[in-house]
Amino acid sequence: MNRILIAEDEARIASFLEKGLRGNGFTTTVVGDGVTAYDHARTGRFDLLILDIGLPLSDGFTVLRRLREELVTIPVIILTARDSIADTVAGLEGGADDYLAKPFAFEELLARVRLRLRPERVPEATVLRVGDLGLDLRTRRANVGDRSIDLSTREFALAEVFCRHPDQVLTREQLLSHVWGFDFDPGSNVVDVYVRYLRRKLGTERIETVRGSGYRLRPG
Repeated sequence: MNRILIAEDEARIASFLEKGLRGNGFTTTVVGDGVTAYDHARTGRFDLLILDIGLPLSDGFTVLRRLREELVTIPVIILTARDSIADTVAGLEGGADDYLAKPFAFEELLARVRLRLRPERVPEATVLRVGDLGLDLRTRRANVGDRSIDLSTREFALAEVFCRHPDQVLTREQLLSHVWGFDFDPGSNVVDVYVRYLRRKLGTERIETVRGSGYRLRPG
């Protein structure tokens, strides 16, 4: 089981990350300042570090620089509200393996985490298939049988969540957090709206409503 160190000082985001990653089979440890993040990351006990830049005591750039200067090779995904080109370049050139700006969709972060933890010998799947439905992760297009379908960014993200969990009941809250990120309104009906969009494009019977629970993608 992969062990992930989360360096995030905002409690709400840290809790969101920890809950989501544990729900997907990872072991997590949360720290709230740069000094502790550095001390933990250099122990060799973790497989990946999710690193906020705006940490107290020592910022994320400093933590990253010190780790790389000591040849600590732990994969690092920077997760920060600082999304300027200069900050992105500084993070990547400073030794980060990936850089994701807040607000973010959890499903995207999860995909990046899995990519960094995947053994090099295992090729990355580029097409998800459930029955006659295919999602091409490179072109961001869908196919039903021999029919090609254009999806918006949110539609594709929602379809991707369903395709990664076929025949599994997904609650509205799960879909909201995976597609719309941590900063969502739990009372919103946006999931229902986008499910209707997908049904129109992919087939009305493909996504089943499970009364009182959520939605399920039918595998056949």
